[in-house]
Amino acid sequence: MRYDTKIAVVVREDLAGWQKLNVTAFLSSGVAHAASDVVGEPYEDGSGNGYLPMFREPVLVYTADAPGLTRTHHRALSREVATALYPVELFSTDNDDDNRAAVLAVEAADLDLAGLALRGPRKDVDKVLRGLRLHG
Repeated sequence: MRYDTKIAVVVREDLAGWQKLNVTAFLSSGVAHAASDVVGEPYEDGSGNGYLPMFREPVLVYTADAPGLTRTHHRALSREVATALYPVELFSTDNDDDNRAAVLAVEAADLDLAGLALRGPRKDVDKVLRGLRLHG
């Protein structure tokens, strides 16, 4: 099934492996709140064990250098695409209040981004991601 919307995570290519995974996980949690229909129904196995619901559509993970992330961020803002962000400063915080304070302390143009997540109309997200390559 092809959805009218698209979920994408963009992670900075020069991060350590654990940082890329951490950033991707945190950003994905932000996308889960983008709209009421982004998450499907809970799962159940054949033995009756229940499991948490997941996104109803695929999540594509891209990579970018620091300037590419900044460009992608500006494109997302200009197209008003729902965006989650993970600035580098969050690697040195350890709670949600400090995370929000770290983001609030920096103007959008000056954010040092480790990653972004987007969810929006497929055509808009594709335009925001233009020029990036899938993580591999």
